[in-house]
Order: sequence, then structure tokens, then C-alpha cells
Amino acid sequence: MRRTVFYFTTMEKYKRILLKLSGESLMGEQAYGIDAKRLGVYAEEIAACSRNGCQIAIVIGGGNIFRGLQGAAKGMDRIQGDYMGMMATLINSMALQAELGRQGVEAELLSGLAVDPICARMSSRRAIAALEAGKVVIMAAGTGNPFFTTDTGAALRAAEVKADVLLKGTRVDGVYTADPEKDPTATKYDRLTFDEAYNRGLKIMDLTAFTLCKENNVPIYVFNMDVPGNLLKVVSGEPIGTLIEA
Repeated sequence: MRRTVFYFTTMEKYKRILLKLSGESLMGEQAYGIDAKRLGVYAEEIAACSRNGCQIAIVIGGGNIFRGLQGAAKGMDRIQGDYMGMMATLINSMALQAELGRQGVEAELLSGLAVDPICARMSSRRAIAALEAGKVVIMAAGTGNPFFTTDTGAALRAAEVKADVLLKGTRVDGVYTADPEKDPTATKYDRLTFDEAYNRGLKIMDLTAFTLCKENNVPIYVFNMDVPGNLLKVVSGEPIGTLIEA
């Protein structure tokens, strides 16, 4: 039986967050699909924050199952491929919803595409009501339209639910001058403005997502999601990653 870890804090920096996770992160040590251990650890982190009063909305990518751009590169129709990618995000979202439920956390699944009877269609009013009722809200299928990434979907949903911050959970502890996995001389930024990040050509999110966050005054916080306890540390205001804001 998995041991559930509870974290407690007296600090509260962000009351409502949008957590963006990549589909690839759910693979764990696997080459494809969903690793049950990694899924369980992520659910524990989310559950701990939820139990400490944080309102959590989540967007997950689908790259561990299918990416529309990969299909297009092999000759598949881009629109069809993008819809297949949206279905992949729905599978990941359903898995996280099930695991959160197993750990005793109620999660509402909403989708940019109508998928009856699995989930309701995404609307800001429905999402905010669920967050205020203490539920975790998982938003699948991106924006519901082709040609948009899940990063853009996350930025859109963060603005729609009036999130205090968009948390981008990665496998590195912030934004660096270069890829720290390839360049040992890369140095980490603690804070950046949107303009600084853009002018320095830093690849944080795609340009559409980045612009949405800037125009709607939604800060982006990049941190390492794979370190136990990090999510609660970020929510509590501990400076462990990189903050990008106006």
C-alpha cells in the first residue's frame, strides 16, 4: 500500500493555481504510456496542496501517448492528428482523476471537446464553481481546437479561472541561460519579466501561450515537479524555481 504523505504549512502565496504537466512526465522510466508509480506520486503532491486549502486546476499534455505534430510529420492530416492528441490528453486526465479519487480527493473532469458521458464541457463558470467547492479541476483536450498546443490551452484556462499563477511542472528546477542537461555552464534565473524572457529567446512556453499569460497578467512559475514536496513549496511561496511576470 502506498504511504500518503501530508504536508502542512502556515504560508499561502497562491490560493488558486493552474498546474501544467507534460504528458511525457507521466511515463516515468517507461518509454510510452502512463507509469502508475509516477501517477501516484503526482496525485499525492496535488492532494497535499488541495488539503491545505489551495484551489487547483490542472492541464496535462498527451505526448506520452500521441502528439499531433508527430503525426503531421509522418504525413497525417494536421487537424486529425491534433484531435487525436486531444484524446490522448483526455486519457491522461481520466487516469489522474481516478488516482486522485483513489486517494480520497474529489476531482472534476472538464473537456474542451464534448465527450459525453465521460465529462462535462469546459466552461469558466463550471470550473470556478468546482474550485470554490474544494474540488481539483482537470481540464482536458486543450482549447478544443486544432493548431493550439496544451501550453496554450493551459494559458487560456489559467486566464478563464482567474488563477493567481500558472505553474509549469518540469524535470528541471527553473529557467536557465541554456539547457542545463546539455550545458554544465548554464545558470539559473530566479525572476524574469515577460519581455526579458522573450528578448533573450528563452523557450519557456510557445509564443501564443506566453502572450496569453502576458496580456492577461498571469505569472508563470517554472519548477521541478519530480522532487517530492516541491509543489507545496511553490504554492507556499518558497523560491525554488523561476518566476516570470510583468
